[in-house]
Amino acid sequence: MTPRDDADNTEPEPATGGDGRWSDLDRPPLNAGALRRALVRDSGLWSGVEVVRSTGSTNADLVALAGEGKAEEGLILLAEEQTAGRGRLDRQWTAPVRSGLFFSVLLKPAGVPVTRWGWLPLLAGVGVATGLARAAGIDTSLKWPNDVLVTVGDEERKAGGILAERAGEDGVVIGIGINVTLREDELPVPTAGSLALAGATRTDRDSLLRAVLRSLERWYLRWQAVEGDPVSSGLQETYAAGCATLGRMVRAELPGDRSVVGEAVAVDGDGRLVLATGEGVQEPVGAGDVVHLRPA
Repeated sequence: MTPRDDADNTEPEPATGGDGRWSDLDRPPLNAGALRRALVRDSGLWSGVEVVRSTGSTNADLVALAGEGKAEEGLILLAEEQTAGRGRLDRQWTAPVRSGLFFSVLLKPAGVPVTRWGWLPLLAGVGVATGLARAAGIDTSLKWPNDVLVTVGDEERKAGGILAERAGEDGVVIGIGINVTLREDELPVPTAGSLALAGATRTDRDSLLRAVLRSLERWYLRWQAVEGDPVSSGLQETYAAGCATLGRMVRAELPGDRSVVGEAVAVDGDGRLVLATGEGVQEPVGAGDVVHLRPA
């Protein structure tokens, strides 16, 4: 499949039904041409911007394009709607058309040992959280490994998620979903949130996307320049500073139907979450689902 750039078609469709490009005037379509002009530079990471009106999953599409040799590093694939979006652990990610940012990017971290590629989802989390905080004027934090949290009222809610998938021998596709203008009655679950519900000063998706991608580009190039070293790149320290999981009691649901409860005390050099259990053992968690536990 070759992505189509439908967003460059500037002639609006009649707003007679729920599917027209301008059927919700509070949610205009992305401007692919303007995004290309702002993001694609000869000396930069981003090599192209493609926008499709609807697809099953931008991650699946970009992994397929990379496997066919039809995608360069730095290609950004966005969808105004995803009908089969996936989060971690194959959870479904659904949202109304044009209510958020749903996109994937292809990275080929040449010069970085594969043993350090596990930092890429955490790096993407730092790039997204810092870019949104700057552009939307809200406080953001990260739930390990890479859920983006915002505060709605006095509740901590998830407004974004990240999924990394290998693409061939030399590539990784990073999929990112961010709820931008979701209203309370549109939330898929009560624990979900959006930038608008968190009081964002800006919800223009073009501006937010540019800020996120520029932040992601800075962190990726800095990390790649030092062969993926999380310490000298500053990634490990920055991630820990913005991680809402650290210092809290959590339950980690691990593969094999095993769970561990303990205090999250550190993120180690491999990006794993280190739990101090009640038995006095420090256990690193590299994969699994982490639940923040409320104080007794």
